[in-house]
Amino acid sequence: MTPLNILLALNAIWFAMAFDAFYRRRKIFAKVMVPIQADRDNTAYDALVESGRFMGGFNLALSAFNLLLLFNIGGFESNAQWATLLIFNALAHGSQFFGNVPMALQNRQGGGLWRVFKGVMLRIFVIDFTLMVANAALAAWLLLA
Repeated sequence: MTPLNILLALNAIWFAMAFDAFYRRRKIFAKVMVPIQADRDNTAYDALVESGRFMGGFNLALSAFNLLLLFNIGGFESNAQWATLLIFNALAHGSQFFGNVPMALQNRQGGGLWRVFKGVMLRIFVIDFTLMVANAALAAWLLLA
């Protein structure tokens, strides 16, 4: 195993751990960020907890990207190598889109900490979905061509 392989593997592990901390264990992470119990009784704290989905999503994409590079070292000269970058982009956009889905579902029931279907958040929601699909579709096309 080369130093590059080792470094890519370590990056993948680290980013996967960050995904776990920010996304799956976001309530614990938020408690670390806001250690005083009395400061947690507000919607800003709830927004911090939910924002872990965004940070975790990017870390998941970075972890996957490093794993893909680990198994595809040598440059970007083929369709499969370009597809690697596109898959990375699709995961990054998808993590943002799917991170907003629970909030969007809460919005449909009259709740939620932020409004997904209005203004800037609607643009982010739609653009992340569109780019996720576009990147995934082109990656699939490159891999099957």
